[in-house]
Amino acid sequence: MTSVTETKLEVRIYADRQSMGNAAAEKFAKEVNILLNNKPEINVVFAAAPSQNEFLEALRYENLDWQRINAFHMDEYIGLAVDAPQGFGNFLKERLFDQFNFKSVNYLNGNAQDIEGECDRYTSLLAKHPVDIVCMGIGENGHLAFNDPPVADFEDPKMVKVVVLDEVCRQQQVNDGCFVSLSEVPKQALTLTIPALLSASYINCVVPGPTKANAVAHTLNSEINTENPATILRRHPKAVLFLDQDSSRLIQSNDQTS
Repeated sequence: MTSVTETKLEVRIYADRQSMGNAAAEKFAKEVNILLNNKPEINVVFAAAPSQNEFLEALRYENLDWQRINAFHMDEYIGLAVDAPQGFGNFLKERLFDQFNFKSVNYLNGNAQDIEGECDRYTSLLAKHPVDIVCMGIGENGHLAFNDPPVADFEDPKMVKVVVLDEVCRQQQVNDGCFVSLSEVPKQALTLTIPALLSASYINCVVPGPTKANAVAHTLNSEINTENPATILRRHPKAVLFLDQDSSRLIQSNDQTS
């Protein structure tokens, strides 16, 4: 493993996706246990994306008191069929939420008749259960959740909002193999905002793969602004960025071996 610190953001680089996922799961478990030593229950937000597959799989081997964890997810398409496998709630249900006995699982409903009301409902849940840990990735355009550059707001007054997805974000869903063509990708989504995500005491950010190399380089080297939303992670007091060789290829010349 290689490690480097960029301002407050700790970066850990691994030989492959599997070792990266295992390490991210181990670190997550450590942070969960620290929190549960001091609190009766905790609240965790999970990302749904192929980039999280190795991390989510590795969680099966961590001995955690899942009955003391309230689970949330950070975004959801609007208008996708309820049973569509691309739905983020469905993705997490299959890979995570059905695997463990959580205290509660709280789904975003992208098919609610009153979509603004759904934002309000989920905001109320998050207010009742302040986020302790966020498990996230970074998009090819540097987005966090569905906070793409055109709509990202570091001072967003909302916790959950409706967004229009930019074309780079929608194309990523095709690149990831989630959709066959761009025309199939929904144009709107619900997302937790950047302030809602950064309210967590710990952020576990897992970003593998060659298509993420540019986004990683911008995250660590570009000016902190909403043109590259993930740059804001450098201001979080306790965020760890887990990378593999492919996603870290543009930054490794500056690494320090630990």
